Amino acid sequence: MAGNNVTVNMRNKIKVGPIIRFIFLLVLSVSMIYPVLWMITIALESSGGMFKVPPEWFPHEFHWSNFIEGAKKVEFAHVFLNSLAISVIVTTGQVVSSLFIGYGISRIPFPGRKLWFYLFIGSMMLPSIVSLIPVFYVFAKVGLFNTWWPILIPAFFGNPFFVFLCRQFYSSIPYSYDEAAKIDGANHLQIMMRVIVPMSIPLVVTMIILSFQGSWNEYLTPLVYLQDQKLWPLSVAVASFSGAYGTTWNHFMAVNLLYMLPLLILFFVAQKYFMQGLGSLNNSGLK
Repeated sequence: MAGNNVTVNMRNKIKVGPIIRFIFLLVLSVSMIYPVLWMITIALESSGGMFKVPPEWFPHEFHWSNFIEGAKKVEFAHVFLNSLAISVIVTTGQVVSSLFIGYGISRIPFPGRKLWFYLFIGSMMLPSIVSLIPVFYVFAKVGLFNTWWPILIPAFFGNPFFVFLCRQFYSSIPYSYDEAAKIDGANHLQIMMRVIVPMSIPLVVTMIILSFQGSWNEYLTPLVYLQDQKLWPLSVAVASFSGAYGTTWNHFMAVNLLYMLPLLILFFVAQKYFMQGLGSLNNSGLK
């Protein structure tokens, strides 16, 4: 009898555990999805629909024209192309430069490489606002104010976090691959491009997603350097919706949904590689 009771208790514990986890994850999911659903509701409402009491959680009329009207107010096509160009260039610069720096620090023995690695890691401890004024002064002095160059140039000097990821990932790859390639006459560039990088595709995709997201959502740097509204990215243009005479919230939310769409598409397309990249980083000893 005692044995049967223990078995029943064990079965109850096994059943209760997954249920509790499911409920916990469900609550977290609802808390994260709810703001997006509320944005969709407001974006499809009429001008005064969102001020109804009690509020409507689901619109009775779908005003799809809000997306067109909101896009016209921010000149969506133009600022979208600005954001796309900036994000692609910044992502390319950060990923490529970080791959090279990470390879040099992890695979090429040279005096002081640990010091350089610690300098990169230490730079992550400094808030970006600390260097804003000195860097602005330098770019203004060389005549690059009101251009994209202050946004694009720093991207080609490596991202400290990405360098850290590359160094951790590369360090987990056996050096026997390098030795075999050197026997075949390959130099460091060939080893990196033909051996190491093809083995690091999940890491590369992870960096692309993180870099594109960060560049697409960047607000402060374009706001500081870009005075001409024709050069504005989408992040700054959308923020300009809030004016002195009020905000048309349905148009504002519609444009915000359009603003989020490229990031959602990128994540869902590359989700498989992104999850593989996170798993590979964890297996390489990054915790």
